[in-house]
Amino acid sequence: MAEVRIAPQHRSVEILASKLRRRQIVGSRATALETLLVLRQVISKARFSNIDQLVEIIRSVGRRLVEAQPKEHSVGNTVRKVLHHIREEYQTATRGTSTTTQTSFSISKFVLQGQPRRQATVPKTENRGTLKENDPDDPDSFARGLKPVLMEAIQDVLDELETVYDNVAKNAKDHIHPDEIILTLGMSRTVETFLKTAAHGRNYTVIVVETAPSYSGREMAKALSLAGISTFLVPDSSIYGLMSRVNKVILGAHVILANGGMFAITGSLVAATAARAHSTPVVVCAGQFKLTPLWNLYHEYGSHDFGNPSDVLGFEEADLVDKVDVVNPYYDYVQPDLIDAFITNDGDHPPSSIYRLLKETYDDEDNEL
Repeated sequence: MAEVRIAPQHRSVEILASKLRRRQIVGSRATALETLLVLRQVISKARFSNIDQLVEIIRSVGRRLVEAQPKEHSVGNTVRKVLHHIREEYQTATRGTSTTTQTSFSISKFVLQGQPRRQATVPKTENRGTLKENDPDDPDSFARGLKPVLMEAIQDVLDELETVYDNVAKNAKDHIHPDEIILTLGMSRTVETFLKTAAHGRNYTVIVVETAPSYSGREMAKALSLAGISTFLVPDSSIYGLMSRVNKVILGAHVILANGGMFAITGSLVAATAARAHSTPVVVCAGQFKLTPLWNLYHEYGSHDFGNPSDVLGFEEADLVDKVDVVNPYYDYVQPDLIDAFITNDGDHPPSSIYRLLKETYDDEDNEL
C-alpha cells in the first residue's frame, strides 16, 4: 500500500501527526499551513509514473493526518484543495484530458457536452504536451516533468492561506456602518482583522464577550482597544440583555459544514439564538479553507471537542464534583437558520450557497479521503 512506502521516506508526516494528536498545533489556519508544508515535502520527494499514483500518495498522507486529529477539519480540507488544484494543473499541462473525457459528472461537463464539436476538439498533435506516463526508458520522466506544475498548484493554495485575513476583510466597510454597535465572541484573527479594517475612517463600538472558561475575549478586547476602536468587555451572561442594543453580531468559525451550519467557539450558539430573538443579523467571517464537505448528520453535539472540565469546576469542590457531570466544550454547533451570511475571501454567501461552493472547491471523489 502507498502508506507503507511513503511513511519511512517522509518523517515530517509522522512528526505533524504527533503534533496534531498531542494538540501542539491548534487552530484551523495553523494546521492548514502545516499540512500544506508537509504535502509540499512529500510531493517533492515522491516517485510516481502517473497521476493516479500521485493522488493515492497524497490521499494516504491526508488519511494519516486526519486520523491523528479528526477535530481539526482544515487538515482534510487542505488535502482536498491540493488534490483539486493538482488535477486542474495536470489537465492544463497535458491539454489532452478535456472535460468531456472525465468519468465524473459535473455541471461544466454537462454544459460542454452541449457545445458544438468544433469547440471541444483538441488537435491530436498537442495532446499530452511533454508529459509521458510509464516511459520504459525513463520511469521518472513523468514525475520530473510534472513536479514544477505541482509546486505551482501548492503555492496557489499557500498564497490563499497567507492572505486570507486581508482578503476576508477587504469589503469590511460594506458590512459595518458608522455608529453601529457590533457584538463578537472570543479571539478570532479573521474577525479582528475585519473589525480593524472597517475602523479606518469609521467610528463604531464593539462589545466583546469574555467567552469563559478560556476568556479569550479579553485578548480580542485589548487588541481592538489598542487599535483605537471603542470596545467594551462583558461577561457571557450579558449576551441576551445587551442584544436589544446590538446592530450586528460578527462571529468567527472553526469549520463550516456542508449544510450551511458551523462549529464555532463556545457561546456562539447563545449569541446567535439571542440575535434571532431580536432580529439582529448574524454574519460569520471565515476563510474558504474552513469549508468541509462533511455534514453534521448525527446530532448537534456530534463533532464537539471537549477541554479540561477542571477549567469549569475545580476538583477542590469535592462534594459537588461527585454529584454532577461537568463538560467543557470548545465549540458550539450553530444551525444554518441562525446565520445570515458568510463573509469569505471569495465574497459573501448565504448558508444555502455553501453546498455549491463545496462543489467548486473540492472534487466529489475526495469527500472521503
